[in-house]
Amino acid sequence: MRKSTLALLGTACFVSGAFVTKLAENTITIDMMRDAQNLMGLHFTDAQLDSARADMEDFRKDYETIRKQPLSNDVAPALMFNPIPVGFAFEQGESSFEVARPAHVKLPKKREELAFYTVPQLAELVRTQQITSEELTRFYLERLKKYGPTLECVTTLTEELALQQARQADKEIKAGKYKGMLHGIPFGVKDLLSTKKYKTTWGAMPYKDQVIDEDATVVQRLQDAGGVLVAKLTLGALAMGDVWYGGKTRSPWDLTKGSSGSSAGSASAVAAGLLPYAIGTETLGSIVSPSTACGTTGLRPTFGRVSRSGAMALSWSMDKIGPIARSAEDCAIVFNAIYGPDGKDQSVYDVPFNYNATINPKKLRVGYLKNDFDGKYGFKETDQATLQVLRDAGVELVPIELPDLPARALTMTISVEGAAAFDELTRSGRDSLLVAQHKYAWPNTFRGARFIPAVEYLQAQRVRTLLVQQMQEKLKDVDVYISPSFASSNLVITNLTGHPCVVVPNGFQKNGMPTTITFMGKLFGEAELLSFSKFYQDLTNHEEQHPNLNFTKKKKA
Repeated sequence: MRKSTLALLGTACFVSGAFVTKLAENTITIDMMRDAQNLMGLHFTDAQLDSARADMEDFRKDYETIRKQPLSNDVAPALMFNPIPVGFAFEQGESSFEVARPAHVKLPKKREELAFYTVPQLAELVRTQQITSEELTRFYLERLKKYGPTLECVTTLTEELALQQARQADKEIKAGKYKGMLHGIPFGVKDLLSTKKYKTTWGAMPYKDQVIDEDATVVQRLQDAGGVLVAKLTLGALAMGDVWYGGKTRSPWDLTKGSSGSSAGSASAVAAGLLPYAIGTETLGSIVSPSTACGTTGLRPTFGRVSRSGAMALSWSMDKIGPIARSAEDCAIVFNAIYGPDGKDQSVYDVPFNYNATINPKKLRVGYLKNDFDGKYGFKETDQATLQVLRDAGVELVPIELPDLPARALTMTISVEGAAAFDELTRSGRDSLLVAQHKYAWPNTFRGARFIPAVEYLQAQRVRTLLVQQMQEKLKDVDVYISPSFASSNLVITNLTGHPCVVVPNGFQKNGMPTTITFMGKLFGEAELLSFSKFYQDLTNHEEQHPNLNFTKKKKA
């Protein structure tokens, strides 16, 4: 390596800043600038570089000045992603939400069967006072204590708070002040959502003792609906994968396999019947992937639907919060409690959510990514079976294609925004405390992102604008469409454009692990999307299959 390159790395070149705290005092030279431009494929002459040298010296001083300004993770950039294409029309009017109470719900003779009851079933038991919220909360706490350590899916049990909230719910229900289907129902949250008095670890060693003494908006809204917070759940460190500071979260279907991530604990706990539902987040597959590994149903809402106030930021323009549960209708019930503006997250839109389970899905215009159903994404047999079930039910499937733009290249968005979100972690050297240190782990991704020029990042966002507009055109004639869950182009494109999806179980692999399929909706089209997903689940029983929790006969890898 040339001396000039070493000097460049040590002095925080103009590319995007350095990952050393103290800037070297030597002057920026033409040799350094020549090496810097080679990193990004530029071809300025020496004379042109020399003319720009004074600006670069000034930029470097500005970097140092800006770094002296404290910036906590919750401070968002003054730029906000706009997922709304030209010509898009918002639904108008007030929200209406209709979910029928299940009839004739009784306590099971075997109390263990409660573990896999749906939210409406549990809600009816609590509403009719066949079981108290405190009894139900203690039931799930015991399951979390029994199975949580083996699955490595819990960071913190909030037992004291949970019992307090459950007793309060029982008092309110007994007094006739019933708040709805989440009243008295236990839940857990991914441990990147802040909670009063309890640690918020972000799954990462440098933050394992961090306390952010406030409730995230999502947590507060669920508690306002009468929900009982019983656990903070694991996530792969800083929202990547299933490896966290305490271990590796497991799929309850096979303990030799991870639960994927990064909403690792949320999916694992729900699949194992340790909770009725949990909150996850997704930036690029973090609800879809663990739901597939664990066989749960997950909703990734439209970008701008749910406030992220109190949530760890990884990518301000891509992070989304949604529920992981047993069924699409469970997800609809939870979503109904958490969506909408809170006056804090300015990216959230005020758009109604008119879910009605009795809607006729056969009247929806349903597309599917025909070219992605050839098996190259792993689950050909079960995916084809899903299409056939829908066709047999009278649903006409229309083939569609996604925009032909370089979406994969746009994922630099996460690298750049993540590097900014964790700038202090990188420059302080505390990134060495993270468990994962492999080539593609966050420490190296954040370091590499320092060399992405601001111009190139903004150019990527301009291409993203084209992607948003072209998706609007592609979906103008469909209400929902179907994709294999791991069709990479769909997963990448729709996370960049902010479109909602519901991932649902649709069978099993030969090795016994679950498979899923993904139903996609239009922007802010969660009502139709969840209704269609429920329609499919009413035709099948995949979401009713549960893992055998006889862990004593299995060993972890």
